[in-house]
Parts: sequence; C-alpha cells; structure tokens
Amino acid sequence: MKDTLQTTLRQLRLSGLAQTLDVRLQEAAGHSLSHAEFLELILQDELLVRSERLIDRRVKAAQFRELKPLDEFDFAFNPSIHKKQIFDLATCRFVREGRDVLFLGPPGTGKSFLVQALGFQAIKQSFVVLYRSIFDVVRDFLHEEAVAEDDKVLARYLKPDLLIIDDMGMKQLPRRSGEVLFEIIMRRYETRSTMMTSNRPLEDWGKLVGDVPSATAILDRFLHHAEVLSITGKSYRLRHQAVSASENPAEPKPANSPIKTTGTTTGRKGKTQAPENTASSASVA
Repeated sequence: MKDTLQTTLRQLRLSGLAQTLDVRLQEAAGHSLSHAEFLELILQDELLVRSERLIDRRVKAAQFRELKPLDEFDFAFNPSIHKKQIFDLATCRFVREGRDVLFLGPPGTGKSFLVQALGFQAIKQSFVVLYRSIFDVVRDFLHEEAVAEDDKVLARYLKPDLLIIDDMGMKQLPRRSGEVLFEIIMRRYETRSTMMTSNRPLEDWGKLVGDVPSATAILDRFLHHAEVLSITGKSYRLRHQAVSASENPAEPKPANSPIKTTGTTTGRKGKTQAPENTASSASVA
C-alpha cells in the first residue's frame, strides 16, 4: 500500500508530501487527527518544499557574487549604517512601490554585502532578482556577440522586479557604456526597482561613463524616487584583521635590531646595498 502510494505521489510530482508521509501518518494515528487536519498538514509539507526549491532556483538565477544573510552583518562596526533603515529596506516595500536605492561610500564598507543580502530578502518575498556588477553590465552589452542581440540582453535586465548593479565607479567605463546604462535605467523607471552601489560621488559619474549628458539623464531618473544611503568609515572587509592586530600586536624590536628587507641590506649611511652572498641566500630560501 505504501509503495503504491509513494509511486503515485512521485507520478504527481508531490515529492515534498512523499518525504514526510510516514511521519504524518504516525502523527495522525497518535493524535487522532481528522481527515481534514491530516490533509492540511501534508499539503503544507508539499508547499514548503516547493517554496524552498523556488527560492533556490531564483538565488541561482540572480547570480549573486557572494551571498550572506543579513543577520551576519556587523552593524556595530560602522555607525554610519543605520540598522533600522536597512531592515526597512528588507521589508521590500520599495520593490512593491517601484522605488530605487543607491548606496554611496568608499570601497570595503559593506555595500556589496548589504545589497546582495537585501536581494536575497526580496527573493524570499517572491520577487525576481538579478545581480550584476557594472563590469558584468559592460561585458553583457558591449562584447561583439551581444551587439546583434541587444534586445535579448536588454530584456534580461528589464524583467527582474529588482535589478542590482554593483561597483559603479571602480574604473572608467568603455565608450557607449553611458548609453547602455541610461537605457536600462530609463526603461525600468517607475516600473521596476533598481539598486546600485558606487564608491564615487555623483558629480564624478559623467567622467566614469565618458558621457556627461547620459550621466545627467541617468541620475535625473534614478534619483527621482531613490533612497540614498551614504556610508562612511573603515573597510568592513578588514575589520577582523584590525581586531587581530590589536589583540596580537607584534613584539617590539630592540632599538639596534636590523631592519629586514627582501634582497637588499641597509648600509650605515642609509644607502641600499646588494646582498654580499646571493647564492647562500637563495639556498636558505
């Protein structure tokens, strides 16, 4: 009977229900569950498995670079990042309202961590998300094969409920990048949400894209309904190294101890001299 039932469940693609069926049958017998209660439990099991699989597929399709959950972020490290503001964004109300978000701040302050974690929150709330660095955007649109397929590539950027463009400002972009970015922002304007990060001030965007009019048009639309978060402070990536350095400071050297260098020695008058015995040094190394 059970084997036949399991086969039927697999044929109906009810794998979530099949996984928990034995446990639910024991629970029903032990707690005298009604038929309706038992049916509700096994259907909830199936829905849960389907939901988890859908989330896994959407996370994979989003192409996050390094995804970590929001509760792993160390808000105490950088007071300029307001926890309440981030968790308000995590409700994804801005996605439902078609608003945009811009994170501004120096490299290493946690911008990429936060936008990817917020993207994951959006996926868990049934939104479709796409994560791309600005370098990915340039490669997607500007390589030779993409020129003939611009409409297909553009459609990929227009479809997601939330588009995340990371690392704006890491380097100057190739010619025509401004046109590409402007079309993405213009076509998503007031219809889909876009989240961006940048380590350069807004007045530098004209130089970054090599097209001041395009940069002006991009910012005009993007900032119209955008929430801007300005982050300052030290590098979030190097926080553990800073703690380790303070907890395990290097042992102080005697005042007359020699300064170690690689491949050179320091003479009495501070001049750099070549090592006297290169061969022996190489054999020791």
